[in-house]
Amino acid sequence: MIIFCLFASNKMLPGRDYEMRKGFTRKPTTNEPATTVKNYITRDGLKRLKDEHEFLLTRERPAVTEVVAWAASNGDRSENADYQYGKRRLRQIDGRIRFLTKRIEAAEVVDPEAPRSGQAAIRAFFGATVRYANATGQEREVSIVGTDEVDLNRNHISWVSPLGRALMKSAAGDTVVLQLPDGTTSLTVLEVRYVHIPVEPFREPAGSEASAKGLRRRS
Repeated sequence: MIIFCLFASNKMLPGRDYEMRKGFTRKPTTNEPATTVKNYITRDGLKRLKDEHEFLLTRERPAVTEVVAWAASNGDRSENADYQYGKRRLRQIDGRIRFLTKRIEAAEVVDPEAPRSGQAAIRAFFGATVRYANATGQEREVSIVGTDEVDLNRNHISWVSPLGRALMKSAAGDTVVLQLPDGTTSLTVLEVRYVHIPVEPFREPAGSEASAKGLRRRS
């Protein structure tokens, strides 16, 4: 039996299954700087980033720019709500485009379904789907993905999250210890496998200016 330990400094979160929640990391905000290290990601996750980038660059930004130009032609810009909102929205879009550009440039695709041999086939690394039991015997299953692919509803956790790090390099039969602010909890690894990890695709936001423009054209 191999025991791996991990220390986390975050505050205790209320609600169900604490060790599960600690395994999920938030998605980057618009103005959050992109990391300079490699951005490990699945192929589907990278496609989602690229689809959002293309949408913002080729559809949403031009649509908002058009609104700003129209609003600017209506008079005093200092009291023009449409103009002020449009300018703020453009700054948000440009920030998100810069962030996505850096994430895409730093991306290193890892295919969970790629053939593996030796320890890489039986131990948990990036792309692994791990089934484990907590100290009370309750079983959970998580998939270890990139920071841009975290999805609470699908049990996709970041490889750099506390839970992700605790499970990293473990194999079936190992016990890993997750150190919490008020103590520790033991997790028993039951199964490690490498299968396709379905990532929610990018969908055009219903409230986007590009969508509204399309609706106006069809009406």
